Amino acid sequence: MTKIELLSIDLSNYCSKECPFCYNHSHRHGNIMWTPEEVISFASDCIANGVKAVSLGGGEPFEYHGIFRIIAALQPLAYLSVTTNGLPLLRPETWAAMLHHRPDKVHVTLHNPDDNAELHRVLRQIAMLSETEITPGVNLLVSSTNLEYCRSAYERLRTVLETRQIILVPMRFRNTPTPKELALVAGGQHFQAPSCIIQCKQPDNFCSVSWDKRVNYCSYAGGKRPLKDLTYRGLLSSLSEINFTTCQ
Repeated sequence: MTKIELLSIDLSNYCSKECPFCYNHSHRHGNIMWTPEEVISFASDCIANGVKAVSLGGGEPFEYHGIFRIIAALQPLAYLSVTTNGLPLLRPETWAAMLHHRPDKVHVTLHNPDDNAELHRVLRQIAMLSETEITPGVNLLVSSTNLEYCRSAYERLRTVLETRQIILVPMRFRNTPTPKELALVAGGQHFQAPSCIIQCKQPDNFCSVSWDKRVNYCSYAGGKRPLKDLTYRGLLSSLSEINFTTCQ
């Protein structure tokens, strides 16, 4: 029987950064289907039924209305992390609100390691997060076309973070690096990456709910099914209809 313990929720596909390679096809004219109240009710029911950790993504979650209401409601109930491109945190009011509501962890994604300005911004933000009670982390997007830049960025990140706080995220659908190329980025040392780089298989305890209220066992895989209803029972019912296939 499926038992979900780790739940990812994409709040929207709105993101002003609008990266052309975004797996979620997020953009500055993106859509929002979740209300904050729906997210809180759905996630709370899932937590009551055994979910131990919730991750909020997007789109850009810190550009989502009601993000801090959601954090305030869920953080006392389960381990709560937020994945961000970091740009909204440049606004003092957003940074202050994040510190006040205090998610357990904030992952800043480095999309363009060949962009010095972006790399330096992420390094600054990680240094600032390290001085707070929020655990910092970085998702380093790795493309097979920029391995040297990724390796250099990884070395810089290792000066401010432990290995376990840096996740090497393979680019999907194009320019996907091999496991050996990811190891090259990490300088041949132990590194963190999705387990699917070794073998793609249906996770035992994780699922991902998209901005349009569909679910699958993987954020990248096709064939998502609409949620039957916004409850843990509805989540499991929809997952039971999944014919899991690789994203590549």
